[in-house]
Order: sequence, then C-alpha cells, then structure tokens
Amino acid sequence: MTPAISGINILFAAGFGPITRNNPQSQLFYKDALNLPLKPMEDNSNYLSTSEGELKGVKHFALWPLEQAAMSCFGNDVWPNDLPIPQYWVEFEVEDINTATQTLKQKGYQLLVDNRIEPWGQTVTRLLSPEGALVGLTITPWLRDN
Repeated sequence: MTPAISGINILFAAGFGPITRNNPQSQLFYKDALNLPLKPMEDNSNYLSTSEGELKGVKHFALWPLEQAAMSCFGNDVWPNDLPIPQYWVEFEVEDINTATQTLKQKGYQLLVDNRIEPWGQTVTRLLSPEGALVGLTITPWLRDN
C-alpha cells in the first residue's frame, strides 16, 4: 500500500478526462480522430466513456459535459460564474473517504461535494484544484479488486 500523505491514502487514479463545452466536437476528436473506445453510458448518451481495462493506464476515461459536471456538483446544469470553469476532471480512489474528506476540510479546502453517495453507487468528495481541475476523491466499488 502507498503510505498515507496528510491523512489521505490514494489507491489509484480512478478516472480522468476532459470536461467538454462542445460535446459533439469533443466526441469527434477523441472517438473519431484518436479512435478511443468510447461508448455512451446506458442512461446518458452524452457521457462517453471507456469500460474498465479498455484503455491501458486508466480505469475510466470519459468525456464529461460541463452541464453534467455542474449538475453533479451544484444540482443544476449551469456552472457558477464565481468559480473557474474546469477543463478536465480526475478522480482518485482513496482508502477511506471519511478521513480524506476531513483532511481536506482541516486544510481549508472548499468542497463542492462533501462525501456524497451518487445514484450510481460511487461515494465522492469534489473540489477544484489550484489549477482549476475538478478533483474527486472516491470510493468506486466496481473499480476495486475484491
């Protein structure tokens, strides 16, 4: 196991991808030009992603429309004007989401999502990094080894 850093023990990068503003244009680039094995999620045709293991080096790569990222963080499909618009998202699978979330709070980071269970079963804490990336610390049961 990786040693804990400041109370957060990251197990692996759970997912990564751009946050898209023009989803059809991004789909053309990543799916058609780069030939990435992206497929729509069953209930969301705008969220294209790889299946686990399809793209070596990442558990999950996806084009995440900005409207959907805003909905996930704020409950509506408009990103707030007072926050930087993220260009990409990254999620780190952590050993203990409660400890990781508390550590971020203790260090003074503003959380956009605080240790919430998503409808699809993932537990997530989200915040913006100093560079403006949308960063998630997660517990994603289907990505973990049994």
